[in-house]
Amino acid sequence: MTAKLDYTWRLREIMAEQGMFTTAALQPLLAERGVTLSTSQVYRLVTEKPERLSLKVLMALLDIFGCPMDDLIRPTISAKTTRGKRTADGAEAGIGSFRPKRARITGPEK
Repeated sequence: MTAKLDYTWRLREIMAEQGMFTTAALQPLLAERGVTLSTSQVYRLVTEKPERLSLKVLMALLDIFGCPMDDLIRPTISAKTTRGKRTADGAEAGIGSFRPKRARITGPEK
């Protein structure tokens, strides 16, 4: 089994710890730092885990909340199975000698 890297996005928690409970309060703070986002973009940034994030936005968030990056983004590890992977010879990984032999179809016996 190999590890699959993931992360926990904690922006909403950080905001609550600092007494900021609405996404609308974050928009002008970002604008002061040169980051212009629409209301819906700020809402998604707070409520969802971003798949892509500009470094400018990240640095603005760290400046606004005065926290280190590892408070905002926490790395997590989840187990990943090898199901469905194939080895170099084409056999499925993890099956080993339990793989059945291919049947041969021959003509009728005489």
